[in-house]
Amino acid sequence: MFERIPPRERRDLLIAWLAISAAFTLIFVRSRVDLSIALIYFLISLLTVGVGFVLHEMAHKFAAMHFGYWAEFQRDDQMLLVAVVLAALAGVVFAAPGATVVYGTSVSKRENGIISAAGPVMSLLLCIPFALLALFGGQWFLVGVIGLFGLKVNAMLAAFNMLPVSVLDGRKVLAWNPAIFAVLIAGAFGLLYLTYLI
Repeated sequence: MFERIPPRERRDLLIAWLAISAAFTLIFVRSRVDLSIALIYFLISLLTVGVGFVLHEMAHKFAAMHFGYWAEFQRDDQMLLVAVVLAALAGVVFAAPGATVVYGTSVSKRENGIISAAGPVMSLLLCIPFALLALFGGQWFLVGVIGLFGLKVNAMLAAFNMLPVSVLDGRKVLAWNPAIFAVLIAGAFGLLYLTYLI
């Protein structure tokens, strides 16, 4: 499986992973200057935001490859910079660090819908282990924090990507199958709402 991720794509994923993790870290440490606290938050972001982002994009890639298409994640340096600057100056993360590009001229509406749905489905599946960490890792404070943050971030990632606008996944899923779109967007926003009640 690893051999299907060429060096350029690995590099793009790594840079995007680090940039997104840095952006979320900047939100947490805006009013603090303690380097050790910043490092802890950066590690938490790497494990939650970073892992969620990479697996979301890889779900798109391998779904496309299942249908016989080549696909690669390509980072967008301008959007990465925007994410970090917004986090530093405004305390907001707009994380659109790039996209998984599918190469093929004959991608059907169904295939495109399934490939697009794969990312949000992966994000929702990742909520399960993070929810377990949040629920049962309470006796270890840091484990509970990682679980809760990972749950919230992956629910947010699924919900954001299911919006049926622009180049987001939701638009392509809706064009393919409105019923599946409704289930995924309701599940994503419902789960995101629940994370704010915990």
